[in-house]
Amino acid sequence: MFRLHPPRGPLLPLALAVSLGAPAAQALTFNGNATLTTDYVWRGSTQSDGEPAAQAGFKVSGDTGFYASAWGSSIKFAPALDASTELDFTLGWSHALSEDWAVDANVLRYHYPGTTVDLDWTELDGTVTYRNNYWLSAGWSNEALGYDHSGLYTQIGARFPLDDRFRLEAMVSHYFLSRDVVARDGYTHAQVNAIWAFHAPFELRLSGHATDGHAKAIFGDDVAGTRVEAALQAAF
Repeated sequence: MFRLHPPRGPLLPLALAVSLGAPAAQALTFNGNATLTTDYVWRGSTQSDGEPAAQAGFKVSGDTGFYASAWGSSIKFAPALDASTELDFTLGWSHALSEDWAVDANVLRYHYPGTTVDLDWTELDGTVTYRNNYWLSAGWSNEALGYDHSGLYTQIGARFPLDDRFRLEAMVSHYFLSRDVVARDGYTHAQVNAIWAFHAPFELRLSGHATDGHAKAIFGDDVAGTRVEAALQAAF
């Protein structure tokens, strides 16, 4: 088990009802994404036991800023959990405050169908973005990692476009966790991405991850620590 208990009913039907029930004059935008990655790393720990994963998602958004999305990935947890799929359902709202600043707030439901125990949980997330290249985000849950205790995940990040095809991204995060959950105050995770948009809509991404010793103590040396992943991703 790699999140201890990973990110409890889905929000997608409600989200679609909200979107489709909007006034007829509202324009809806549909987009999606697909990824093949050598390792599914979530907040510094592997969710696929260091093995490749296939991922895909789609998003429906309206001109009022409300949106609904669904995303899925293959996973590999402890065999006793019988977990092979993660489905994430999101209902949110985003808005540009000015030419430079934008905000996003959403409810995210992590769902793991077919598992032998209930691994599902819900998180409230918010992000403030500056000039589309710098961001500060936070995610709070009263059932963090699937336990009945709170956790707050915080991240600060930056994107550095080098030209029309290449960009770098750097992020530093800290997960504040209740000691009742993991007997630790939390852990720190750093990530660097190098992305090459070689042919629209395809991109190649190389990511490096590093966590502190607290993450290794929580998840194990074979799950957290230093990891590298490569991915082929497409947006449409």
